Amino acid sequence: MNPTMIQFFHWYSEGDGKLWKEAEKKTRHLAKLGITSVWFPPAYKGANGGYSIGYDSYDLYDLGEFDQKGTIPTKYGTKQEYIRAVKALKKNNIQVIVDIVLGHKGGGDELETFKAAKVDEDNRDKIISDFFDIQSYTKFTFPGRGKKYSDFEWNFTCFSGVDYAEGLDSHIFKIQSEYGDGWEEMIDDEKGNYDYLMYNDIEHRNPHVREELNNWAKWYFDQTDFDGVRLDALKHISFDFYKEWLTLLRSNSGKDIFAVGEYWAPGYLNLLQKYIEVTEGCMSLFDSSLQNNFHRASREGASYDLRRIFDETLTGADPLHSVSLVDNHDTQPLQDLEAPVESWFKPIAYALILLRENGYPCVFYPDLYGAHYVDKDREGNDQEIFLNKVDRIEELLKARKEHVYGAQRDYFEDANCLGWVREGDDEHSGCAVVLSNKDAYNKPMEMGKQYAGKKFRDLLKRSRKKVIIDENGWGDFPVPAGNVSVWISE
Repeated sequence: MNPTMIQFFHWYSEGDGKLWKEAEKKTRHLAKLGITSVWFPPAYKGANGGYSIGYDSYDLYDLGEFDQKGTIPTKYGTKQEYIRAVKALKKNNIQVIVDIVLGHKGGGDELETFKAAKVDEDNRDKIISDFFDIQSYTKFTFPGRGKKYSDFEWNFTCFSGVDYAEGLDSHIFKIQSEYGDGWEEMIDDEKGNYDYLMYNDIEHRNPHVREELNNWAKWYFDQTDFDGVRLDALKHISFDFYKEWLTLLRSNSGKDIFAVGEYWAPGYLNLLQKYIEVTEGCMSLFDSSLQNNFHRASREGASYDLRRIFDETLTGADPLHSVSLVDNHDTQPLQDLEAPVESWFKPIAYALILLRENGYPCVFYPDLYGAHYVDKDREGNDQEIFLNKVDRIEELLKARKEHVYGAQRDYFEDANCLGWVREGDDEHSGCAVVLSNKDAYNKPMEMGKQYAGKKFRDLLKRSRKKVIIDENGWGDFPVPAGNVSVWISE
């Protein structure tokens, strides 16, 4: 079966401990659609307790088991409900991808005093004050868990920077450290050095920290038997750390753990390729450039040249290391990296990642189930957002599961109308795909002589016509204006 991932959450997913139960309930539906892996949000306790989306990680060992930060369950449920959901998915041959946040920690339990200096927030390599004593919440005692599972003590020596100092205005402070004068090495010079992102920035050069994070990874695997990891905010973490961390995780688990990283750099394919190079291909990356192309194409409409949709993308340049997506929790409306794909273009975008041979496609939860939420816009006003499920998304997934096999032939000669065929194989009949961002079209394409005389119908029901394949294996496949059609043999 063709691999297909789903991001089974979004930034505004419903709280009150409902997500793990929902995942368990929908497992069979996901399997029926051809979903082969589920990416879950961070499952451990965050600084905001029961309201935490999960990216403000507080206690990595608390999977909704201990009374900490005002709650036992996380936003998504208890540890027992989490493990139950994981087992239900695996029973239905769906792999579990867990979200890993090891760049920072939030919600420290006690103040500590240590020396730090202010840095220029636009050039973090530039120190703009002397080192002086500050107090910050860098000591983690985990009062609800104590020393169960781990007796490691997080304190200021485990961090390279903070954004809070008691009695002072918020700023980025570089902690005076025995592990290096500057920040950790990054592959790009954005903001001088973008090691620091938020909260207490973890100092991965501290060997005790690395040992603890390696031990935790083995513990987490033993608890859940996960199949893959999604690595958060790679832009802000030493590439050297994750190369070692993944090697040890795979060795300690005895399993070829899949890994996909978030290095969000839309339009900068060179940075994605450089990251893959320096980490020696040990992980895939989300194709942020392709997502950005989709966003632009949906905004520009008929003026966008569809022949360039894969230009400067990881899916085009290195498909073996690409996880392709249409939207995610960072690009959805009202988020900092907001770059949503317009609803009219989403069926086209999903056809481009689901029905072609390159990339490992990831479906976004609201695109399959819809979503509704309210949050502040950039002017501080409440805004109500409705995200409708993508038109015919189930049929597109069904096409990937049942028809996207065999040789691929592209017909990319028209700026406003793309087409391709998948010939099929010994077990699956193929399909013909046509999409347009302008007018209605008819695209002549070769399905193959094995289909001569056969009738093809539009799986998406855009057209009631039938296409008859001629004696040479060719058909004339229509598509409505600004839409996509998927043609399969009757």
